[in-house]
Amino acid sequence: MMSGKSITSFVLGALVLAAVAVPADAARQKKYKEVDVANGGSVKGKVSFEGAVPADAVEKILITKNNDVCGTGEREVVWVDVKDGALRGAFVFLDKVKEGKKWAKPEFGTYLVDQKGCRFRPWAQVVRPGFFVIRNSDAGVLHNINARELIGVEKGRVVKKTLFNFGQPDPGDIKEKIKPRRSNYIGINCEAHNFMFGFMLAPVHPYAVVVGDDGSYSIDNIPPGKYTLKAWHPRYGVKKTKITIAAKGALDANFAFTDSK
Repeated sequence: MMSGKSITSFVLGALVLAAVAVPADAARQKKYKEVDVANGGSVKGKVSFEGAVPADAVEKILITKNNDVCGTGEREVVWVDVKDGALRGAFVFLDKVKEGKKWAKPEFGTYLVDQKGCRFRPWAQVVRPGFFVIRNSDAGVLHNINARELIGVEKGRVVKKTLFNFGQPDPGDIKEKIKPRRSNYIGINCEAHNFMFGFMLAPVHPYAVVVGDDGSYSIDNIPPGKYTLKAWHPRYGVKKTKITIAAKGALDANFAFTDSK
């Protein structure tokens, strides 16, 4: 039989092993300072997809409830959205920026995900850590949003940690806090509807965007210096490249994903 001291040592050892076994993403950064950027530069480019689109790029899931709002038949969930070679639904961002431009005001006055027609709108977005609004626009439909921190994305071994999970039976808004601790990458799903999914990136700085419908992106007002530029696609993970931003300089940087990553 273990003594009290042995049991304590065993438990502490197990906790240390567990912490090592779950890789944290290096992108997490505790602080960011907003400053006036002088002689800022920019980077732009495109995220593309090369080769054949995988057979399971689109998953068809039978709609079995709330058909008057969610629709009938099957819902197509597009995991790999490719059009004219552009890979849509991807994020591009700078890693570990200590100081730079101020956050712009959110498009709708607050960071928001809307559950409308039994879909998360938008499917992909960049949010600032902090308060966030979850809206249910579907009258008479119970949604149950589950937001999870995706730990280990850059290592290819993802562990999901719940940030919040609650039911929302009535139309209206609920304010919740997005506060990831180990990873900027976040996945959302509805526990009441198995065909509702979405993704968010929550960096501490504003140098992050979702690519446009043509796969293009642009990040501006970057303080001169050396950076790591990353592109994240929820299925294919992260690609990265080193860049140097010159004073008032403009740089092009493209990313290409394939089904083999």
